[in-house]
Amino acid sequence: MAYRKIEEYDEKTTKELAGHVKAILKLLGEDPEREGLTKTPERVAKAWQFLTQGYEQNGETIVRSAVFTEPYSQMVLVKDIELFSLCEHHMLPFIGKAHVAYIPNGRITGLSKIARVVETYARRLQVQERLTEQIRDCIQESLHPLGVAVVIEAMHTCMSMRGVEKSNAITTTSAFSGIFLKSFKTRNEFLQLIGK
Repeated sequence: MAYRKIEEYDEKTTKELAGHVKAILKLLGEDPEREGLTKTPERVAKAWQFLTQGYEQNGETIVRSAVFTEPYSQMVLVKDIELFSLCEHHMLPFIGKAHVAYIPNGRITGLSKIARVVETYARRLQVQERLTEQIRDCIQESLHPLGVAVVIEAMHTCMSMRGVEKSNAITTTSAFSGIFLKSFKTRNEFLQLIGK
């Protein structure tokens, strides 16, 4: 499926999700019929569909929709890509940025496709470690470059709002393939470019 943002929501799914949200509100001791909450179940149902729209998207299809033959063989880096995802353990957001680089092997993709790949995998219930690897693997499988490097830095609200309540903690994950694994010089260049 080509990349798209949800603009229309499936009526049946929205209705079913809203019913569950209404039940959750009751279990929490709230009155879902009070003025401020009457439309909350539907809003939450639509928000969850938006935040998990990545299940309907395919990262490799996105990359392959704009592949061009190009003899360029130096690093291509898209850094500071904003990301928003939901932790699969608590369904609370984690928010951060991704830095994605690859070294072409005769083929490049449109730069916006890199950001869309990040969003596709982020818009699922996730753990940051898996998200990092999924982005790397998608670009590696789609373009067959000489190597891919991905670093994600994120703040997890499941750590800042509950549990240990450490609001300044940032989690950093990385995944490398090809020349980024084999060459310290190439990996170091990438890390310097992203300020690490």
